Amino acid sequence: MRRPSAVKFLFTVLMGLRSGTGALFFSLRPFALLSSSLLATLLLNSLGAAEESTGPYLQQLIQRAHEARLADEREWHLLLHYRANLFGGYTSEQDERGFFMSPDGKTDPEAELAATLAQFFSTDLIGRSKQPAQCAFVARYAWLKEQLSFDDSRLRPMTCDRFTQWFAGFEAQSISLIFPAAFMNNPASMFGHTFLRVDQRGQTAQTRLLAYTINFAADVPPGSNLDYPIRGIFGGYRGYFSTIPYYLKVQEYRDIENRDIWEYRLNFTGEQIRRLLMHAWELGNASFDYYFFKENCSYHLLSLLEYADPSLHLTDQFSFWTVPADTVRLLAAQPGLVSDIAFRPSRVTLIRRKREHLSAEEHTLVKRVVRDSSASQSEEVRALPQSRQAFVLDVASDYVRYRGERDEDLAVASRERNRQILTARSLLRIPSEDLAIRPFAMQPELGHKTSRVSVGGGWRNNDTFEEVSLRTAYHDLLDPETGYTPDAQIELGSISLRHYNRADQTRVERATLMNVMSISPVDSLFHAPSWKFNIGMQTIRHGTCDLCSNWNVSGGIGAATDTHLLRREVWFAFAEVEGNYSRAYEDRHRVGGGASAGFYADLTERWRILATTTYLRYALGETTDDWRWSVAQRYTVARNWALRMEYNHRDHDNDLLFTVQAFF
Repeated sequence: MRRPSAVKFLFTVLMGLRSGTGALFFSLRPFALLSSSLLATLLLNSLGAAEESTGPYLQQLIQRAHEARLADEREWHLLLHYRANLFGGYTSEQDERGFFMSPDGKTDPEAELAATLAQFFSTDLIGRSKQPAQCAFVARYAWLKEQLSFDDSRLRPMTCDRFTQWFAGFEAQSISLIFPAAFMNNPASMFGHTFLRVDQRGQTAQTRLLAYTINFAADVPPGSNLDYPIRGIFGGYRGYFSTIPYYLKVQEYRDIENRDIWEYRLNFTGEQIRRLLMHAWELGNASFDYYFFKENCSYHLLSLLEYADPSLHLTDQFSFWTVPADTVRLLAAQPGLVSDIAFRPSRVTLIRRKREHLSAEEHTLVKRVVRDSSASQSEEVRALPQSRQAFVLDVASDYVRYRGERDEDLAVASRERNRQILTARSLLRIPSEDLAIRPFAMQPELGHKTSRVSVGGGWRNNDTFEEVSLRTAYHDLLDPETGYTPDAQIELGSISLRHYNRADQTRVERATLMNVMSISPVDSLFHAPSWKFNIGMQTIRHGTCDLCSNWNVSGGIGAATDTHLLRREVWFAFAEVEGNYSRAYEDRHRVGGGASAGFYADLTERWRILATTTYLRYALGETTDDWRWSVAQRYTVARNWALRMEYNHRDHDNDLLFTVQAFF
């Protein structure tokens, strides 16, 4: 009978004896005080007389692995998720203790390789999956067996029924990267999301919903509210890989959160798909500290794709933050990697595009049917040609289903209304119109890059200045909109340095920690509120202080609508609250509220103008009021180049700025 616990104990003792950062292997170099024959004797004793052949063969495997420098190979580092440290050595990004066979496995690739080889001789159940090492870590076993040509009579392969059934159940033919667009009402989804879909043999556009996905996400306990962004930013959650049916993800993203979905089929060979699934199986035993801006959903999926095809170097491109749209852009830029792109519209996109094909009379009928489903068989509906009756009822059914999925209180009533509408629809006995649904926002790789640098100059009061700005992410209302969620703004981590010539002063002119705005035009069917939130600093002129730093926190709730007088114009208004802190104020602060209004318009495909005005009355701290307005415009030169001019007015303070902007 095998005694694997003794083997594990022996490796623990030997690793405690090794000096420096040298790796664990059975030779005279790392263990100068122990001869290889003595080590073999110790190993044999630990294994017992019934396993006399195991010790020498394990020693041979470890020695051969060391001589071949397998612990330095890229594939071994990919399997264990090692990253090079700044000052030498390696650390694995994986944080689950049971993922490593060696106590030093997180930081010592060679110790982990030796311990893994030893564990392959054991039938001990390890990891969260509670399986022998050969079955829990099938990709490690397959790779090491290929490199070292295991003798099956001396290291007997185990039957891994659970993995075999799991792998066969996919019937995998291809892999698709799935990108649900940004969802402004969930902080974790403001930048979009990515996951993988395993496409089956013989799959059609209709049956793809039955495929399975590979998803990485944070495990957020119920009831997490105010602590969610803090813990998400600083790694307070664990992230896990999971396998979920695609139709559940579509229901969540497309139907409930109203997010368009883009599907990118990847050109992976059968062998690459096998490697990907084998490592995905291993990652069922892994967990990672989840960092919202860096080690997030997209980052760890890239590491899985890298193991499928080690020639891809994807995670190296993201040193500080990982934006899902940037990962899509990176994959699309790999020669020959993406073979096909498909669009799956959200229910809102579907309804709005269909509504564009309604006449004014038909639009009125849709609203009547939505309010009163018995109107689906009214004389007004029956007076339409059959094809138009069908189209009106289809649109009404889509909207009733949308409302039921959005509001649990309306779910039962919506199902009954939709049943009546579908009953009337079934009497027509004609197919629905095959309407091509165009996206409102094109796929993300067609948009500008997410970081931005600006260089420019201008005039403020009686002085001229030069300015340079850097924004880490992501998009504002004046940026070119292609590839981004329309009518949404997310700015994180921006700073502007300005040098005033007459005053001969260089200072931080503006800094933004977060500036988020979601503008949702309302109409007869959709009534979502608009909202905004900002934390940052800007330089003001106030009272006797000419250039003072003014820290502010503000937020607002409002409404918006759009028109098409020229191309498209969006009009919005907010009720706002704001708090300021500056040495320019009495008691150094003021808190108040008021309102703002504005509009932006696309004058041409490349030219947008934005105008806003705000009035705030401060009731706490310094009791003053503040009226300000601004006009700005942007002209797109190329996808990642733009020109911008802004004019800002506050009381006794006028500022004109012209900049050249580059996205990177």
